[in-house]
Amino acid sequence: MKKLLKYLISIIIIVALAGLYYYVSLPAINIHSPGFWFFIIGALVIISIIIGLLSFNRSKTTGSIPKLFKNKLFTLACGVTIVMIIIYIVGSVLSSPMVNANRYQKLLTITDRNFSEDIKEISYKEIPILDKESAELLGSRKMGSIMEYVSQFEVGTNYTQINYQGTPVRVTPLKYGSFFKWLSNRANGIPAYMRIEMATQEVELVKLDKGIQYTDSDHFGRNIYRYLRFNYPTYIFDTINFEIDDEGVPYWICPVKDYTIGLFGGQTIGRAVIVNAITGELHDYSIQDVPTWVDRVYSAELLISLYDYYGTLKHGYWNTVFSQRDALQTTDGYNYFALENDVWVYTGVTSVGSDESNVGFVFMNQRTAETRFYSISGAEEYSAMGSAEGKVQHLGYRATFPLILNIGNQPTYFIALKDAAGLVKSYAMVNIAQYQIVAIGDTVSECEKIYLEQMKLNGIGIEDTNKLPKVTGAIKKIAEGVVDGNSHYYVLLKNSNEIFDVNVADFIQIITYDVGDTVTFMYSAGTESNTVLGIE
Repeated sequence: MKKLLKYLISIIIIVALAGLYYYVSLPAINIHSPGFWFFIIGALVIISIIIGLLSFNRSKTTGSIPKLFKNKLFTLACGVTIVMIIIYIVGSVLSSPMVNANRYQKLLTITDRNFSEDIKEISYKEIPILDKESAELLGSRKMGSIMEYVSQFEVGTNYTQINYQGTPVRVTPLKYGSFFKWLSNRANGIPAYMRIEMATQEVELVKLDKGIQYTDSDHFGRNIYRYLRFNYPTYIFDTINFEIDDEGVPYWICPVKDYTIGLFGGQTIGRAVIVNAITGELHDYSIQDVPTWVDRVYSAELLISLYDYYGTLKHGYWNTVFSQRDALQTTDGYNYFALENDVWVYTGVTSVGSDESNVGFVFMNQRTAETRFYSISGAEEYSAMGSAEGKVQHLGYRATFPLILNIGNQPTYFIALKDAAGLVKSYAMVNIAQYQIVAIGDTVSECEKIYLEQMKLNGIGIEDTNKLPKVTGAIKKIAEGVVDGNSHYYVLLKNSNEIFDVNVADFIQIITYDVGDTVTFMYSAGTESNTVLGIE
């Protein structure tokens, strides 16, 4: 009876510990989840130890250890544990690229595209100049000025980049300031989220009629991870994202991993669960049916890893180890690009073991995983960042990871330069093909003008005006000015509110025009004025 009681107590302890571990770590009950295998193996190890201790304590003789292995229950527990460990190791090897190089290489479909056709010149009012670090700084400052919330809530660290009503923004929820502040406020939930426009850097604290109830800062059943696990115990979730729909309603976008090669290999995304952060309403979609307002389903890290499989495994696994023939890989770092009302991850592509240069760029859609390759030879991103920092080294500014834009029909790195406090102080444009062409300006418009002038001096890019935006209208007003010793005419048209900047040295015929005359400008869009690059 005493022996039975010991075993019963041991079983209760094991079950309690397993339940606590599951509640805290939330592993998916799925054979494709490494966390599930760790849970099972860990439980078996604990069971083996407890059985061994009970058996060992029953004998005080010197033969107690050999006697331990005669215990059938202990032997069975150890045997099952060893078998599970072997299955896990063998399953990992058989799921790896070493065994399945061809299948890994085909996980992603790549299409070759034309950069100038896909990436149009945009107004600088649309350039998302704000990176996550700067967004965090602005969000913290805004939060410090909201006295009604600052004592109870903090700003979350999500800062997801999305397209909101056609505008690139970063959004993040507030979070409870501490466990005790959670106790005081959990009934009403989190009252607001932060929205920051990436082009204008305007920060808005969006107050909600009903608070956010399901969040990553909750401690029990409304914690978004625990809420998902108890509703979908077999789903293996990837990184979840905070987003808002076109009406500003907050949601959690929760991608579900799909393993397509063996037990643990060929990870991609098969489904997405969308959770209304206020009501907790759940919608489970296959990847093809995810609503178009959703921007982030595939993480940047997953997409980049898929492209690296594509680029490095063309001639099998061992080629990546030895000769590395025709092997391509992504460069360090990435950024986001708003294109066709979706958010795309982009990064450079370089030859494995090459010098600091790119053979092209890859753009990957975070909602659909559509992937486009643009063949553009030139400077690698960090080389361009170093070139930009070299121009302002006396000021000690740091370069952010660049955006890639079409400026004057040329692929161009656009870089924000920040001071030690993290504030954007100036901007740089670096020509990708000829990265010795570097323009620095205190404003985006100034930087653009200097860059276009440098390209013209080097005889590249801007002479092709056929693909530039064009406007025709009657002249409403002309004003003359001098910039760096050069005469400029600033023109207003009757059918446009934009200002058009004409360098007289480039287009001397502008002096023959007067108010009321009709003119056609080919131009590059700017924030304060549009730079005229052609006149008809």
